[in-house]
Amino acid sequence: MAVLKFRIYLEEDDAVYRDIIIKHTQNFQDLHLAIVKSYEFDSKHQSSFYRSNDNWQRGREISFERYDKAYPVEPLIMADTSIGSEIRDTNQKFIYVYDFVKNWVFLVELISVSKEENAKTLYPSTTRIEGIGPQQYGTKSLLGDKFADIEEKYDLSEAKDGFGEEGDDLEDSSDDVDGEGDPDEDAEAEEGQDEEAY
Repeated sequence: MAVLKFRIYLEEDDAVYRDIIIKHTQNFQDLHLAIVKSYEFDSKHQSSFYRSNDNWQRGREISFERYDKAYPVEPLIMADTSIGSEIRDTNQKFIYVYDFVKNWVFLVELISVSKEENAKTLYPSTTRIEGIGPQQYGTKSLLGDKFADIEEKYDLSEAKDGFGEEGDDLEDSSDDVDGEGDPDEDAEAEEGQDEEAY
């Protein structure tokens, strides 16, 4: 029985990848679950594989399930499609898309084929981890739910008092220590403005 080793790159950064070994008789659903586990993603979202060529162009789709969209060609279903049935050459490539909203894209490349199966290994299995994978849900997952509460409470998205936008004029603020300004200067400035207006 053949054991296939795939390298799964993060599309945005090829220094981040995972190597996964899997039997050729196992299906694409097994590979899908192994990939999300190796990147520490949950498995709650939609996903698809696409058979690919050396230029990473998408070919025949292998979908987790039939989704509500129009297909030019009906996709294969992951649970019904063995990996070995879709291998066309020794460096076969697939594109794996997870979570159609966040659109996580991974490049999947067959890097070796072995006929030796290890009796102690539970297939599929991650054999190598390189680079820090992305956070599936961004900052919130790093810091937990409390960060979202802090963001909401303090509205971190807007500039606050004392922190103007770049280019704001903060002239004379260093001279006006008590914050009230000089009333005589203010009156003279107003008179000057009135004269200029006419």
